[in-house]
Amino acid sequence: MKNSLKTQIESHIEFRAWYRKIANDFNFDLQKDREARDYLSRILDKKNSSYNLEEVLLSFKENIQKKEQICVYGCGPSLEESVDYILSNLGKTFFDNCVNLAADGAARLLIERIIPIDGIITDLDGITKRDFFKAKFVIVHAHGDNIILLEDFKKLIIDFPNLIGTTQAEPIHNLINPGGFTDGDRILTFILSFLIPQQELYLIGMDFDEIVGKYSKLNNEKCYLAGPIKLKKLQYALQIIEWLISKIKIPLYLINTKPISDKFKYLTLEAFKERF
Repeated sequence: MKNSLKTQIESHIEFRAWYRKIANDFNFDLQKDREARDYLSRILDKKNSSYNLEEVLLSFKENIQKKEQICVYGCGPSLEESVDYILSNLGKTFFDNCVNLAADGAARLLIERIIPIDGIITDLDGITKRDFFKAKFVIVHAHGDNIILLEDFKKLIIDFPNLIGTTQAEPIHNLINPGGFTDGDRILTFILSFLIPQQELYLIGMDFDEIVGKYSKLNNEKCYLAGPIKLKKLQYALQIIEWLISKIKIPLYLINTKPISDKFKYLTLEAFKERF
């Protein structure tokens, strides 16, 4: 497995200091993370005998590399406005010509707007079962607080062919630890080694602000004020992406987001439209 794609993606050793800091700060139970990892692993072991993680990873890598623009969608309050503006001014063709990767509940907006989804990265608390099959690939994350959701989605995890499991504990044979903390920054750690020089990354709906978008959780009808824990999670996500900037060797832009760090490049919606 030395030269496997699984090994290529895994950055848990490099990310270990982050994980320890986060676990201490949030008082996470590391044993519960391992229990969640092992539970998801047992579910994956029940998949069809034709399931091969390396083949799924290769297919995902090829999918990531086939287009020059990669759009990563977060659940921030700017998500809906940004997607609707792009639809109105650049048309659905723009999205058809992009790799579209959704952090958890952001997938629901893309589904509503009939935008193709190449991948959903999720810990399962922002999507429904009917959303699961709207993406080419689904990357399911196991952590100590979502074991009940893993049980609830068990049949779908078994049945969905292009399924990849991730963990924040030590990786095992059928789960990957790509690093990352929230669904949004985990997308970037996961695809980091797949990016090629001619590509560009656009982060849409990534606001890292005190207002949380309505697609962040199920059954929200409007945006809401982040509580202390959610706000701290968003701040960690921001810090992790700042840390990743030097490792991402292609241009990365935040779209329609108020400046929050001098490490990022920002584009207004108008400036974004002019690029195309």
